[in-house]
Amino acid sequence: VQLQASGGGLVQAGGSLRLSCAASGGPFSSYTMGWFRQAPGKEREFVAAISWSGEIIYYADSVKGRFTISRDNAKNTVYLQMNSLKPEDTAVYYCAAVRRPHYYTGPAYDYWGQGTLVTVSS
Repeated sequence: VQLQASGGGLVQAGGSLRLSCAASGGPFSSYTMGWFRQAPGKEREFVAAISWSGEIIYYADSVKGRFTISRDNAKNTVYLQMNSLKPEDTAVYYCAAVRRPHYYTGPAYDYWGQGTLVTVSS
């Protein structure tokens, strides 16, 4: 499975961005999809995940109420709508896919995209 993330950029604090991740080369609807991020000098961290059906969703506490993950299986795409952005949201955002059942928030995803940079200015 190949994953291509897009939609990053520079935004002021309080603004919004929508990230997209297009998948190819595999049965997209069979995968749980996740978003992770890595800020400069920090370890990569979990942001959000969505089950293959979209019925099960998890968020990191730091983004709950501000970020929304969704997927369109017909378009092989997962999205991350980010609102009320803060400077501490600045990071490279990665999308990832995993086939393991009931696996959502851990780091052991099977496939990773190349990342897209989000910079939030104060």
